[in-house]
Amino acid sequence: MIRPHKKKQFNFGNNWFQRLTTTVIIGSFLHTTFTVPATAQDAGFVGITNQATYTYSYEEDGKKIIYQQTTEQININPGPLVDPLGRILGCGGTLLPDYTGFSVAVYEPNPNDPTGTELGQLVSLTRTEVPDIANNNIPGGLAPNTENSNPYFITNNPPGVYNFLLDPNRGQTNPGRTYIFVVNPPSDSIYQQRRIKIQILDSTNINNNNIVRYVATSLDGQPIRTTGETRVEDRVVLVPNAELVGLDLLAFEFTTNMCQPNQVQLIKTGDRAAAEPGDTVIYRLSVKNLSDVTLNNVVITDSLPFGFNFIPKSVRGELNGQPITFTPVSNGNNITLRTNANLPVGQVINIAYAAQLTADAVRGTGRNSAIVNAQRADNGFSTKDGPATHQLKIRPGIVADCGTIIGRVFEDKNFDGEQQPGEPGIANAVIFLQDGNRITTDPKGLFSLANVLPGSHVGVLDLSSVPGYQLAPNKKFKERNSQSRLVRLEPGGLVRMNFAVTPTSQEVMKP
Repeated sequence: MIRPHKKKQFNFGNNWFQRLTTTVIIGSFLHTTFTVPATAQDAGFVGITNQATYTYSYEEDGKKIIYQQTTEQININPGPLVDPLGRILGCGGTLLPDYTGFSVAVYEPNPNDPTGTELGQLVSLTRTEVPDIANNNIPGGLAPNTENSNPYFITNNPPGVYNFLLDPNRGQTNPGRTYIFVVNPPSDSIYQQRRIKIQILDSTNINNNNIVRYVATSLDGQPIRTTGETRVEDRVVLVPNAELVGLDLLAFEFTTNMCQPNQVQLIKTGDRAAAEPGDTVIYRLSVKNLSDVTLNNVVITDSLPFGFNFIPKSVRGELNGQPITFTPVSNGNNITLRTNANLPVGQVINIAYAAQLTADAVRGTGRNSAIVNAQRADNGFSTKDGPATHQLKIRPGIVADCGTIIGRVFEDKNFDGEQQPGEPGIANAVIFLQDGNRITTDPKGLFSLANVLPGSHVGVLDLSSVPGYQLAPNKKFKERNSQSRLVRLEPGGLVRMNFAVTPTSQEVMKP
């Protein structure tokens, strides 16, 4: 006989007994590898008891059989809750040596400031208490800022830790609300004030938890995260307070970093205070590491004055008495000096290079400026200094009495020897001077020669350089009916040397 297949039906019932402690899920700005455990306030933790009964039934030989069973009791004793609190850390994500005098605060933006970056009034925060006393209408808070004070003064125990609680029932987490989070170092600190703007974007309701999304923007240019961002978007979760129904406290607890404003120093000097065309000037640059960590990727950008020629082979570098290599790249008057050498804390890299003054230097300012950029070895943050400048007085020297010859080669259509509208310049025309100098006109037919010694000078137009043209006759000045021009240049003066031509196919008028 074949026994019929048993049909089993299962019914489960669970009884869970647990006492839950309300906590706040924290959002933080700056994610670091430094974990900050801070035990939440003691709420009298009670173990979780779990025991289940279950039944099932089936038919056998025409009879209904019911089976019932109870599981063993499971007891769970959870450990204390842990809240990750906000913390003030050093630039590399490590603890500062001393937090005495540091404070943090949350401000409203100044309503009269259209940029929204200036401080207004301190945000009025809901008072809290630790431990939480029942039925006194004061919600439980979080350590270390147990009373939700604003501002809050940071201590060394625990070092650098702080927290603030915002109250949604007072509209403090409504979309569009904006705050400025401020870190104030003591007055004698090497650090400067930090400002971070916090803007609430929106909130949702997922699994009965309000999720608030916000954007944090650095107002001081320093990064918010250790990865270097100055603007981040994040979210925090609100969990209802067990004592006061409807009062949700949102914990804004940001881990921020404090970086020295001056982490690298650049000093620039020259080997002389005055020079003249033809002289060679030696410039020296000193780069000192003022930070608390090694600097690498040191790059110096130096801008030479007008009329200075950089000498690439002159570059020398030194660290702790040992030579180091700098790779120079020249782009016009801008010089980039780069080294792969690391700069330890407190050490100095010295660089020297040479530049030669040309005759054009007398028309420049003689002012030289440089900046330095470097990166922290721990987190890659960039730091810079400058411009560092050196002022060189330019003496004219032998070129003090020199003058300038200017001129043009053009098509003279009315044979008056003067260029009129509609009379185009002739490009690439060549003029030879009596000393052998060769000058070529620009696309507009213009040419100039600076720093010419005073006296008489002769220029000759090379007609072979202007094919299709011949010398244009001059109806007004017979002495200009020649390929050559004679000019007299006074000390420091300016003279003009023009040449008029006409197409060879055009009928030439006799002078």
